[in-house]
Amino acid sequence: MNTPRPLVLVHGLWDTPRVFWRLEQRLNQKGIPRLVPHLPHRLGAVPLRDLARLLDAHIQARWGEQEIDLLGFSMGGVISRIWLQELGGAQRCRRFISVGSPQQGTFIAQGVPRWLFAGIADMKRGSVLLNQLNADCAALQSVDCVSFYCRWDLMVVPGWRAVLPVGQRHDVNVITHQQLMGHPTALNQLMHTILAP
Repeated sequence: MNTPRPLVLVHGLWDTPRVFWRLEQRLNQKGIPRLVPHLPHRLGAVPLRDLARLLDAHIQARWGEQEIDLLGFSMGGVISRIWLQELGGAQRCRRFISVGSPQQGTFIAQGVPRWLFAGIADMKRGSVLLNQLNADCAALQSVDCVSFYCRWDLMVVPGWRAVLPVGQRHDVNVITHQQLMGHPTALNQLMHTILAP
């Protein structure tokens, strides 16, 4: 019997690892080893590249160069993407699942000053960070990338732009951002992807 790949779960803004508790109940049933680090973002003041370096330290300490799967929710999806594209993560990641993540930015962040909330400002549409990530996606080509989004999301606006520039895209039939991590419909779809060979 094959041992499942370890899974790293990365939380978003105003969240903690607790946001994954319903998903973790299902993962427990399948015996999937995982890491769910807490990334203190100080209400969005910490730049996302700093959080990606912290994520890298957690992954290295737990699994070193072992191949993993990665799931990022909301802001955690952008942090995960920085790790993949800029910190060599793509070389040791088999599958990346982006869930309700502002990969193309969100209008909600547009008026936020960078000097006050750098992490939130990183998620503006047209931010320097997102433009740089989108300009060169070559690292993602070796990773099985899957995006899940909520069309009516009020955190990532517009919701259908919460997708990676590569890979599969799935519109989840829920009506709020948080339901992407808690509604049975969303959890069923996520588990199907996590368990896919």
